Amino acid sequence: MSPNVQKSAARTLPAAGILALAAALPFMAMAQKPVPANLTADLPAGPLQAKATTACLECHEARIILQQRLSKTAWTKEVDKMTKWGAVVDPADRDAIIDYLSSNFSPDKPAYDAQRTSPDKSGSGKSK
Repeated sequence: MSPNVQKSAARTLPAAGILALAAALPFMAMAQKPVPANLTADLPAGPLQAKATTACLECHEARIILQQRLSKTAWTKEVDKMTKWGAVVDPADRDAIIDYLSSNFSPDKPAYDAQRTSPDKSGSGKSK
C-alpha cells in the first residue's frame, strides 16, 4: 500500500467508526431502557400470580388485565382466545388461571384507576 493510500485510510477509518457509532446510538439507547424490577407487582398476589404473569404479560402490559372487569364466562372466552393466539397456558392451569382472573377482575370490582405517568395530562403544557 502506498503512503498516500495509508494516510487516506488512516483518516477514513476513524470517521467510519464514528459514523457507525452515531448510527448505532439510537438502538443502544433503546436496548438500555430500564426493565421493571418486579413484573408481577401490578397483578394481585395469589398462587396463580406468577403463571398469569408468564401467560399474559409475555405479550402485553399488566394494565390491559387490570382495566378489565369480566365475568367468569367472559374470562374463559378471553383465556381460550389468547391461548389460540399463542399464550402459553398449561392445560392443567387453565381453569385455575380463569378463576384467578375472574375473582380479581370481575364486574363487581371497583373500576381501574390508572396511575398518571406524567405530571400534567391537561394539555396546558404546565407542570403542577
